[in-house]
This record gives sequence, structure tokens and C-alpha cells, in this order.
Amino acid sequence: MENTLTTSGKRGALPVGSPTPESDPTIGQKPDEHCAVVGIYGKEQAFYDLLVSLKALQHRGQESAGIATFDGSVVHLKKGMGLVSEVFPEREGVTYGSLSGNVGIGHTRYSTQGTKTIENAGPFVISNSIGYMAISHNGEITNAEPLKEELKKKGSAFLTSSDTEVMLMELSREIVEKGVKNGFRAAVSKLKGAYAVTVLINDRLFGLRDPLGIRPLVVGKVRDNYVIASESCVFESLDGEMIRDIKPGELVEITNDGVESIFTVNNGKTAHCMFEYVYFARPDSIIDDMEVFTVRTEIGRLLAKEHPVDADVVIPVPDSGRAQALGFSNESGIPYSEGLIKNRYSGRTFIMPTQKSRSAAVKLKLNPIKSVISGKKVVLVDDSIIRGNTIRHIVAMLRRNGAAEIHVRVGSPPIAHACYFGVDMKTKDQFVATGKTVDQIREEIGADSLGYLSIHNLTKAIGKPGKALCLGCLTGEYPVNIAGEKYSYQAELEGYQVS
Repeated sequence: MENTLTTSGKRGALPVGSPTPESDPTIGQKPDEHCAVVGIYGKEQAFYDLLVSLKALQHRGQESAGIATFDGSVVHLKKGMGLVSEVFPEREGVTYGSLSGNVGIGHTRYSTQGTKTIENAGPFVISNSIGYMAISHNGEITNAEPLKEELKKKGSAFLTSSDTEVMLMELSREIVEKGVKNGFRAAVSKLKGAYAVTVLINDRLFGLRDPLGIRPLVVGKVRDNYVIASESCVFESLDGEMIRDIKPGELVEITNDGVESIFTVNNGKTAHCMFEYVYFARPDSIIDDMEVFTVRTEIGRLLAKEHPVDADVVIPVPDSGRAQALGFSNESGIPYSEGLIKNRYSGRTFIMPTQKSRSAAVKLKLNPIKSVISGKKVVLVDDSIIRGNTIRHIVAMLRRNGAAEIHVRVGSPPIAHACYFGVDMKTKDQFVATGKTVDQIREEIGADSLGYLSIHNLTKAIGKPGKALCLGCLTGEYPVNIAGEKYSYQAELEGYQVS
């Protein structure tokens, strides 16, 4: 799909997009992130740096991609279903000169709220009395529905089922009425949940992170351009450098002079998502002062100390279990080896709709190296277990290929509760750990032994106390008040201080 929003507000044709993840027969069953966001402001054309940034962040969402730029008078928008390379193909004769402008934002998506349709793909763009506004959003607004109903009563009309549109409408209404600074502040007081966003207001670029810092957001410099992105790996891809994390509750504006902090809203508490460190983020990214690769290798080291085993070889579940397996090997002295080869063209792991499709996906994605496995006592290291289907099929595969023993070690505690903040884990019945002991899970997946990392060692590896992290999917206690769930923090946003 390609949309070009001009001063007349007319949109272009809507060609058929790529298949959505539900129709792809080769993808597996791990949960996926909500989105990746990026914004660029500078003295050069923004499009190609936006494109490279989105490719660097492709792991955070493979459902759709889009870019919006502002050329001084008009917002140009192109988005479509599929990977970044499908929406913006690099082939002879294809140019994107229409996406001109020195300021712009980009987005990749995997939906957790709203249906998998082009209408819900980002960025979202509207026009109002102050000009154009566009937004890219990573996270999930937990009170989107009541906010939507309130906005409808005030005359707002909605075209999608996405919480991002609700956020944009709320921001638009408040900013038109109160101005940029006070409008953002008023909107933040109403928005609950997780959000890391880039916002375009005509030729002005803003970055905003929720007051608990649940989702990551960083800012850096690339030549004469400033970049806001979900992860710092973007800056390496662009030969730039990271400046800093955007603080929880902070609104920044990028100007010709650099990064200007407009205000910060917080109460001294944070709730950084532990799953960013365990699974979602790229290993080379730095999130809230911690390198993800270092965290994951430390997870593996602590896992080896917590659950030692007599074995011949340590092998990872690729790709996200590699650093944990390396740490396990280094601590235990058991040799590390690649024992499972991943089909690079089968796609990143998603939650799939049926048991049959999940089983087929595992066979397509992974193949064993028999010489590493046959006759060996194997330590199989994975970053996490959600449903248990993938790990069960891998254990069975190792057995068929002659493994003498299979000892599963997991680089996170048991996940048994829903996520409401941008991870596609919504119902408790999809978790293998719900209502089961570790030994019952071990029996279900067919392993000889099973060991999970403790919450204590998880927080130790991340280098932050448990009270500074969101552990809701582990403990069932959440940092934002969710109806019917335990609330770990007793301070509402109205009590937060503004600086």
C-alpha cells in the first residue's frame, strides 16, 4: 500500500500488500514485539537513513512497514504489508523521490492491539488546524478503549482499530488546544500503558517515552542528522553514535542545535520490560545503559550455576538462545557447539494459529547436526518457553537423531501471565507454565531435566533491581493498573512530578 498525504488530504491507490503472518506457513510460535519506531531530523534527505534504520529494526516487527516525511509543505506517506524490503523494494527503476524531506519517521509493526490490516499499519498521519501530525508507536495503550469512547463523544472519528490512532487523536486534540508542550503533558496524564513514540508535527520531530520506561527509546547522531530509534543498533548500521536513552516520561525535541529536553514526567519508578533483554532486542543494542549481549551471557552463566548438569555439549536454540548458551558453556566448562541449523528464509518466529502449523514451522525452521548430537548428553539452552510446542518438537528431534540425554535450560523464569504492554501474549491458556510444576513441564516437553533461571538471577543479570523492571508476565503483578490484575505500584500518574 502506498499513501501520499498532500495538502489536499487525498490519498493514493491501495495496491494489494504482502501476505500477513497468519498466511505464512513457515513461521513458528514465539511471541513477537509490537513495533519498532524511528525518527530522523537533519540537513540531509531523511528517507534512506529511515530505510536503513527500519531494516536494522526488522526483528521488532515483520507485519508491515512505513515511512512518512515532511518536505516543508506536504507530508509524504508510504506503507504496506510485509517486510521492509517488500514495502520498499530495491530494484532497478524503483525510486522513492516522492518521499522527500529532511525530517521523517518510520515504523515496523507486529500487531498486539488492532487487526492485521493495512489500515492499522504505521505511521499514522492526520491534518489539523496546526498542520500535519504523524506518529509511530511501540507499546500498547491499556486504556485505549475508554479514551476512544471519550474522544468520540467530543467529535473525533476513527478509521482503524489501532490504539496508535487513539494516541494520535488524543495528542492532536490536546496540542491544538494547549500548544505543544502543555498539550503533550496533558495527553501523558491520560495515556496509560507502554509507549515509545516518534511524532512529526510539520517539520518538528519529537520523541516521547512512557513514565515507567517500559519500552526502549534512544537518541543518537549520524553525520549532520539526529536519530530517535527503538534500539541503539540503528546507529551502528548508519555509522553514527548513540547519545543517550530517552528518560522514562521524557519528551524531547530534535532541533538544529541537537536534543532538547522539553519536560520529564515521573515519580522515580521505572518498569523496563525484562523481555527486551531476554528475547526481543538485538544482542548488539544497549538499552538503559546495559548491553543486551552482556546481559544474555550473564544469564547463561548464572543459569549454569543455578542448574548444573553433567553433559557433553551445550547447544543453543537459534538465534536468541546463543548468548545464553555461550555463557552457560563458559561457566560450566561444557563445550559449546551449534547443533541446530536455522533456515534463514523461513521467517522470524511468530505465534501461529494452529498446532499443525506450529509443528510444520519447527520442521521448516530447524535441522539438526547429527554428529554433534548422536550419543551425546546435550544441554539445550533457550531464552524462554511460552507454549512449549517448539521446545517439545526440538527435544523430540534431538531424540530421533540419537541424543543420549537432553537437559533443557531456560534463560528466564516460567512465563505464566499475560502481557498488556506490547507483547503478543494475551491469554493465560497459551502458557505451558500456567498451573504446572517444573517437573510437569519437563514431562510435557519430553526432557530428561529442566531448569529455569530464577527471578533473583534474572534481575542480577540485567543489573537492575526487580522493582525497576516490569516482571508482570512472570509474577502476575503489573506496574500499571489493569482491571482484574494485581497492581504492583500504588502511585498513579496524577502524583508524578514534572520537571
